[in-house]
Amino acid sequence: MNGKEELLPFVRMILKKRHQVTPPVNLCPQDCRVIVRIDSWESTSVYPNGHFVRVLGRIGDLEGETAVILVENSISVAPFSEVQMCEMPSSTSENPWNVNPEEEPKRIDLRNMHLIFSIDPKGCEDVDDALSIRTLANGNLELGVHIADVTHFVAVNSYTDIEARARATTYYLADRRYDMLPSILSADLCSLLSRVERYAVSVMWELDKKSYEILRVWYNRTIVQSSYKLVYEVAQGLLDGDLSVVDDILELKELDERTRQQKLEELVWAIGKLTDIARRVRAKRDSCGALELEGVEIRVQLDDKKNIHDLIPKQPLEVHETVAECMILANHWVAKMIWENFPHHALLRQHPPPRQEFFSELRECASAKGFSIDTRSNKALADSLSKADDPLDPTVNKLLRSMATQAMSNAQYFSTGSCPEEEFHHYGLALDKYTHFTSPIRRYADIVVHRLLMAASLKDTKVDVTANLFSNKDLEELCRHINNRNRAAQRAQKQSTELFQCMYFKDKVSETDERCTADGVIYSIRTNGVLVFVPRYGIKGAAYLKNKEGLVISCQSDGSCVWTPGSLQHFQNRITSTTVAGESVTFSLFDHITVKISVQSSRCHPDTIKLEIISNRPYKNIATELYQKNSHVLKADLVKEVTRSAEEAQLAQEKKNVEVIQEEYQQYCQTKGVSLYQLFEEIRDLALLDVSAGN
Repeated sequence: MNGKEELLPFVRMILKKRHQVTPPVNLCPQDCRVIVRIDSWESTSVYPNGHFVRVLGRIGDLEGETAVILVENSISVAPFSEVQMCEMPSSTSENPWNVNPEEEPKRIDLRNMHLIFSIDPKGCEDVDDALSIRTLANGNLELGVHIADVTHFVAVNSYTDIEARARATTYYLADRRYDMLPSILSADLCSLLSRVERYAVSVMWELDKKSYEILRVWYNRTIVQSSYKLVYEVAQGLLDGDLSVVDDILELKELDERTRQQKLEELVWAIGKLTDIARRVRAKRDSCGALELEGVEIRVQLDDKKNIHDLIPKQPLEVHETVAECMILANHWVAKMIWENFPHHALLRQHPPPRQEFFSELRECASAKGFSIDTRSNKALADSLSKADDPLDPTVNKLLRSMATQAMSNAQYFSTGSCPEEEFHHYGLALDKYTHFTSPIRRYADIVVHRLLMAASLKDTKVDVTANLFSNKDLEELCRHINNRNRAAQRAQKQSTELFQCMYFKDKVSETDERCTADGVIYSIRTNGVLVFVPRYGIKGAAYLKNKEGLVISCQSDGSCVWTPGSLQHFQNRITSTTVAGESVTFSLFDHITVKISVQSSRCHPDTIKLEIISNRPYKNIATELYQKNSHVLKADLVKEVTRSAEEAQLAQEKKNVEVIQEEYQQYCQTKGVSLYQLFEEIRDLALLDVSAGN
C-alpha cells in the first residue's frame, strides 16, 4: 500500500488502535511509501483495522520506489543466508577454484579441441551459455551449445536449491538485478568466462557440410574453456567485416601480430558459419509458421554518478538472431530427449494458440493501411505480417507486430503428465516440443531440465535416475509456482523501466528542453484521445484530444495545436476534432505527430508519463531519422528466445484473466484473489474511455 495524504487519517487511526510506535520523524508517512497490514474490517465501521508495518522509502526516491515495485510483486531480495553460503565452494584471487581431478574422467574434455566463445550484452556477468563450431575429419560440421553445469554445485534439496526454487528466477530491473543463485556461482564458478576452466552440459550436433541437416546429436557433461567473451556489437562488427572492433577483444591484445591474425581469422570464420547455420534453422521454422514478434526494450544509460544520462532503444543485430537460434535449437532437442525418457513428468514449455477475438484490433488497424491479416494459423499470421510492410514508414510493421504480441496467449511451463501431447506445441516458435535448458544460472526451470537430461543420459545404467526427480503432481505444482514468479519478474521489469522513464523526464522543463519533444505514431483510437508510440524512447501512452475543461484540440496553419471549444467525432480508424467555428482536424491510425513528454506526479500511485500533442505533423531531428533508418535496415529486435516479446503480452492479458494469487506469497495477508486495489488500477487504465457518453 502506498503512503499518501488520503491515507494519513487511516494510518493514525491504526497506529492509535494498535499502540504502535510511529515511524522516525525524518521518515514521516506523508512523505513516504509505507506498508500497512489490514487485520480486519468490521461491517459497522467505515475504516478497517490494521497496523503500520514499515516505511519503504521517500516518494519519488529511486530506492523507495524500487522497494515498492519489489513489495508489490512479492520479490524477496534478502541476502543469501550463512547456511546457504556454507554450501558454496571456495574461490579467491589467491586460491581460485580449479577442476577436480576426480571429476575429469566423468566428463568429455573440450578444453583443447574446440574454439568455444560466448556472445552477450555489455556488462554481462552471468554468462551461462557459449557456442562452438568446427569442421570434422569427414568434412561435416560440429555445432556445440555449452551451458553452465549449475546442478554440479547445487545439490537436490540443499539449502541453496530450496532458496533458488523459491526465487525461481533472477529478477532484472532497469539498473540492477537480484540473483537466483549466490554471486560466487552466478558471476564466477558457473559463468563461462574466457580463459578459465568450467563445468558445462553440452549439446553437440553433427551437421551435413552443405545442407546443414542434423545427422546426429549427443548430450554430455563436459569441461570447457571459453576462448573469447564477446559482446553483441563486436560480434556483429566481425560478421560485417568491420575489423576496427578487434581492439575491443581483450583476449587478442597480448598476442603477437601473426598469432593474432590467425586467431582472428578462426573467430571470424566461426561467427560467419554460425550465422549461416542460424539462417538455415530459422528458415525451416519460418516455413512452419514461426512468428517474428515485436517488443520494446529500453536500455537505461547511467553516468559515473548513477544519474540517468539517456534512454536508448535496443538496436536489433543479426548476431542476436544467430545466438537465439542456437539456443532455441538446443532447447528443442533437449525437450525431445527428456520427454522421450520421462513422458509423464518432464518439464516442457507450451505456448497455446491465441483466441481469435484478441486479433480484432490488429485486423482493423491493418485494414486502415490496406493490409489484410490472416490469423487462422501461426503460418498465416507470420506471412501476412511480413507482407504488411510500408516501405516509407517502418514503424507501421513494428506496431502491427506489437499488436500481434498483445493478442498472444502466455507461454508457460507444464508437466507432460498433466497435458495431452497435442497441446505441447509452441505456437510462437512453431515447434512441437520446447523447454528451457540454456539459462540455469537465472531460471530454476532450467535446473530441473538439467537434472532430467542427466537422468535420461544415465537411464541405461544401474543408477536409480528417478530418485531425485519430481513426480507429475509435484512438478505441476512447481510449474505453477515458477509461472507465477515469471509473471512477477515481467511486471517488475516493466514497472522499473517506466520508473526510469519518469525519472529521466521529471527534472526536465518540457516547454524548453528539446529532449522532451519527440515524434509519435498513433496506433489506437479511443473515445476522447489516441494511443501513441514514441520510438525514440520506447514509450507508449495516451494523448487526449479533449481536456478536463471540455476544450478540444485545434490545429493552426503551421500545424501547432491549441485548445478551443468544440467537439469530437470518433470513428473506427480515425478521430476528428471540430471547433465551434467549424474548423476540423483529423487524426488517423499510423499518423506521425509531434508530442511533448512530461511527468504526471501522484502521491497515490507511481509517477506516469504524460503525452501532449503539440503538432499534427511529424517531428524530425537527427536522432529520430537515425532511429527510423536503423529500424528500416535492420531486422526486428531478437533476443535469446523469439517469444520473449510474446511473454511481455502477459501483462495485458492479466487484465482479461486475473489469476488467483498463490497463498504462499501473501506476505502481508492481503485478500486472496482480485483486490480492490487491482480493481481501481484497472479503472485507471480505462481513463481514455468517455464515460459521460454512456450516460
